Amino acid sequence: MNLVHKIETWGDTHHPVVLDPFRIVLGMFLLFKGATFMNNTASLHSIIADQNVINLSNGALMGVVYFIAFAHMVGGMMITFGVLTRIASLIQIPIIIGAIMMSNAIELPGNTDLWLSIVVLAMLIVFSIVGSGKLSIQRILENQ
Repeated sequence: MNLVHKIETWGDTHHPVVLDPFRIVLGMFLLFKGATFMNNTASLHSIIADQNVINLSNGALMGVVYFIAFAHMVGGMMITFGVLTRIASLIQIPIIIGAIMMSNAIELPGNTDLWLSIVVLAMLIVFSIVGSGKLSIQRILENQ
């Protein structure tokens, strides 16, 4: 057995039902953030452009903005309903790491965005290991 399969098996056998509401709330939060970004692409575009981290053309930067919004919306739905939760969590992790680096660059007193991003990152890491859980569509489909 390779390491990934061992982690998946361990996560499936050690997933407490208490984590399922947290998974659902995390997914709904990511879905909400994705919809917010999609409704206000100009603000996300300006945040990324102001950081001067990557030098992209305006069109390529808008592609990154739409990818982030789309990944949050689709990944949030997948995490909420418990469908391919590990994959959806792993896709979200680099985006949240980028958010942490950008939040850290913005000097605000009591930077709540930084702490929120850290909590979301920790939850994504947990769900990329333990998976969907008992209250998920994936579990229902596996039992049929």
